[in-house]
Amino acid sequence: MDEKQPRSLIHSSWRPLINPNRCHENLLTYHGEHISWESPENSGNKTFSIPLIRLRGKNATQNLLLNPGGPGGSGVEFLFRRGEQLSAIVGEGFHLLGFDPRGVNGSRPLASCYPDEETRQKLSPVRDTKPFEDSPDIYAWTQNFVKACADTMGEHGKYVNTPQTAADMNSILDAVGQSDDMIYWGFSYGSILGQTYAELFPDRSKRVIIDGVANQNDWYASLWDFESLEDTEHVLEGFFDECIKAGKNCTLSSLARSKEELWGKVLSLAASLEQQPLSVYVNNSVYGTLDYNKVMYNAIFPALYKPLNWYGLADRLAKMLEGNATEAFLAYGSGDAWDLAGDSNRFVLLNDGLTGPENWPQDREALLDKLQPFFNSTLFGATQVHDYYDKQQWILPTTHTYVPRKGVETAHPLLILSTTYDPVCPLVSARAANAAFEGSQIVEVMGYGHCSPAVPSTCLAKHVRSFLYNGTLPKNYTQCDVDGPYFIKPEGDAKATPRKHFDDPEEQRIHLAQVELAMDPTWPIW
Repeated sequence: MDEKQPRSLIHSSWRPLINPNRCHENLLTYHGEHISWESPENSGNKTFSIPLIRLRGKNATQNLLLNPGGPGGSGVEFLFRRGEQLSAIVGEGFHLLGFDPRGVNGSRPLASCYPDEETRQKLSPVRDTKPFEDSPDIYAWTQNFVKACADTMGEHGKYVNTPQTAADMNSILDAVGQSDDMIYWGFSYGSILGQTYAELFPDRSKRVIIDGVANQNDWYASLWDFESLEDTEHVLEGFFDECIKAGKNCTLSSLARSKEELWGKVLSLAASLEQQPLSVYVNNSVYGTLDYNKVMYNAIFPALYKPLNWYGLADRLAKMLEGNATEAFLAYGSGDAWDLAGDSNRFVLLNDGLTGPENWPQDREALLDKLQPFFNSTLFGATQVHDYYDKQQWILPTTHTYVPRKGVETAHPLLILSTTYDPVCPLVSARAANAAFEGSQIVEVMGYGHCSPAVPSTCLAKHVRSFLYNGTLPKNYTQCDVDGPYFIKPEGDAKATPRKHFDDPEEQRIHLAQVELAMDPTWPIW
């Protein structure tokens, strides 16, 4: 594909946000980007504004762009909260640059299917906890919902997609005076953005890291995504296995002698709640129920992303099995773990992929027949229930022409990072990216969790630094150990507890930063 250069409409003016000695900077003025980089002449005066934030490196001359995942994850919020930890891992040789992709968070217009929050609260509820039993309600509701998405966003809506965001990244580089060198680290969905950028703009792709890799062929060109949940149950098995190995450091281990027995007890408990939810009363203003969905999708599934938070999950499950569900209810009994703010996730996913009646001609019952094998293939298939109803009925036209290729040669080969067992971005997807990009290499952290920061590994951090500073890739497929055990009782002051002690102060600093990232339950998101 020819490399087209979008005209930058971003004007930069930096101001300090926090500490002038260790300075976060906010892009004070920004006027946005054409709604279409492929045909700017047809964009008229319609643009997206894109906010940026930068954490300065003390010895830096170049910027490392970051994307935390999503789609819908805010790079501004991510860097504001976790910039210090990322800087400790990367080192002081790069400014860290976060941005909100078009339609996300502080970007304007914000991708939304509702004109205001009051309307969202009024019209968004739909009975959808059971993908098959609730199908008539979900199907009928979605018909109205997709129309509201189109009406609310107008002409902007169809241009909220990944190829457009990839082009916006060039304008961001232009704005900070780094026109030729893309230095990038993208997590989860950020791996889709990174692969897309590297294929569209190979000559500018000087240092691209994709971490927690999604299969871009499934993302763009497949109706069904059977691959993403391929290792989810392996991670759940790892939770039980590591718990048994941890002995007294995992409360749940006292209730079984093997990982198989533990699996059976916990899953039997969850199944019983499908027939009879558990009533929990704390006081006259705090009470409710725990059901199958809250245990499986609010408690267990999110914890698979972050193994360093397994201690708390195991403790609450153990108490539930012993008849005390109060702590579990307080932690998991309300809300939806995957109800991400705004609708940008939907816009990007649906505008990127195969949607609409031309790709999904089935009626509701025929769609259910197609979905049945998918949902039966894993305990966690229901986490993607909305995607397929939305895909079938989405009415916005596709405005990009991007098609993933193989044999892509970039200015410098990509570094690809993955855990051995990732609950939503399996290692097989990293291998697919490795096959698509010439000269790329994989570094695998031999552990569980979503993206490499799910577990601490100074070995991995050294490979990241070597790649960023020197362009050095391992000669062969490389595996790194996890530093320390999964189960450690948290310290009372809520600070990150080191998993391992290093004689080298810099290694210890990197390790503590990795532990802090690994314990953050809100990132990365998918």
